[in-house]
Amino acid sequence: MKKPNPEFDVYELVFNALAHAARRRVLLTIYFNGGAMTAGSIAATFEQSWPTTTRHLSVLESAGLISQEKQGRTRIYRIQTKRLELVRDWLSHFLKEEQSKATTIETNRTNKTKEKKDNASPQRRKHKNGK
Repeated sequence: MKKPNPEFDVYELVFNALAHAARRRVLLTIYFNGGAMTAGSIAATFEQSWPTTTRHLSVLESAGLISQEKQGRTRIYRIQTKRLELVRDWLSHFLKEEQSKATTIETNRTNKTKEKKDNASPQRRKHKNGK
């Protein structure tokens, strides 16, 4: 039996975690609250049961998108940017290709405009000189 590629498994975990809208909202909520929040504060933000919130936090933590720290009886969740950078880097492959295409299109457009101006220049000179 073929062994799973551990790098692929990381992508699978991260994209599965990000696939759910509620988990994306949890990440955004933590981010816009300074990058760290208590479990109670996160739960109070959403209209879902505590077990549902805990499940979402667990999935995000398993994917490496957040970490938790216990301070007494309180759990503080923090965003972990390493896995988000992994997503950014993966997506950048597609963006680089699109940027390259856009640059090529813009270069072609500029060259065509320049060619039109160059071709029109002798005609303009003739009209100005009356020839």
